[in-house]
Amino acid sequence: MNILHYLKYFLFHIIGLLALTMVTLGGAYTTYGLITILVFYMVGDAVCGDDTTTPTFKYPGILTAQLWMALPLLLMIIFASLWSVSSGDVLGYGAWVQQLTGFDALAARESTFWGHHISTILLSGLMIGMVGTITAHELTHRTWDPISMFVGRWLLAFSFDTIFSIEHVYGHHRYVSTTEDPATAPRGRNVYFHVLASTIKGNISAWNIEKKRLKRDGHGAISLRNGVIRGHLMSLLLVAVAYAMGGWPVAGFFIASALWGKSLLEIVNYMEHYGMVRDPKLPVQPRHSWNTNKRISSWSMFNLTRHSHHHAQGEVPYQDLKPFPEAPMMIGGYLTTILVAMVPPLWFKLMDPKVKEWDLKYASPEELKLSEAANKRAGWGLKASA
Repeated sequence: MNILHYLKYFLFHIIGLLALTMVTLGGAYTTYGLITILVFYMVGDAVCGDDTTTPTFKYPGILTAQLWMALPLLLMIIFASLWSVSSGDVLGYGAWVQQLTGFDALAARESTFWGHHISTILLSGLMIGMVGTITAHELTHRTWDPISMFVGRWLLAFSFDTIFSIEHVYGHHRYVSTTEDPATAPRGRNVYFHVLASTIKGNISAWNIEKKRLKRDGHGAISLRNGVIRGHLMSLLLVAVAYAMGGWPVAGFFIASALWGKSLLEIVNYMEHYGMVRDPKLPVQPRHSWNTNKRISSWSMFNLTRHSHHHAQGEVPYQDLKPFPEAPMMIGGYLTTILVAMVPPLWFKLMDPKVKEWDLKYASPEELKLSEAANKRAGWGLKASA
């Protein structure tokens, strides 16, 4: 087994360490770090092509350890981010950096222009989405592994989204690409509306799932047995820690970063299933998700890109997911597609034709009828082929 197949997934950690370094350096370095990461993904995916390999891993435990390492990495990134707007030297972090490297991090922090703090929020939220949510997505599917579930739910707590471990696994995967799924964006929906709608409906769905589970076990919904309640308390604990580091300004800084990280998840949901329809009587198939095999996105996002296979077989570990090059494809790699989705006129111009092509190429006869109804609701006309 080529060791490079293991090492390629450490690209994720290198990007996280780069973000940590740039936040610690402060000032313009934070903005440079944000721009560097965005350019790396967009250019890298554009020029490095697709990864369609599916190697066999003899030591999957190494890959699981890589996932678990995301929690201490994200803790360090968010700590440095909050420290960068604190008034004191929390835990002596600035003094430690100066002693270790000779760099006066405290002086750099004090001279940081306010605009670079916005870059810190954007970079921290991006890391909450990438280091936190993407890793947690893989871990919380491993419902049989208590360590993975523990790490995954704490990663989700950074974006106020521990309900993802409930709604995504037991709701989204069951109802994906149907009108019952909060995360599947119907044709013509604006991404910003979807962020709000999916967040609200996702929380309601998670609560109902937990309520039914607890009722089967003879318990009421209002208790610490409820994973929704426990999860939101975990997030509140993180807010309390941020408050302890510097009062409401620092707590507000964390909340802004967390909400941006949560928004990124919903934007990803939007682009992974936009416009899809599925006959609820049919099992989920690779054609019911937008896929991409872009190399940089795949390596640094634990094959989240291979979403078509993931939804067809949600229990398959990320390293074993197949590329399915014949599946419906996204516009590009993940960060590129996220940025396109954030410009609705551009998104509709590029994606609506792909949705109409999906109707012609992938839809079953029953799904063509569903497509016509979806087109009518979107104002596209009755015909699926329009």
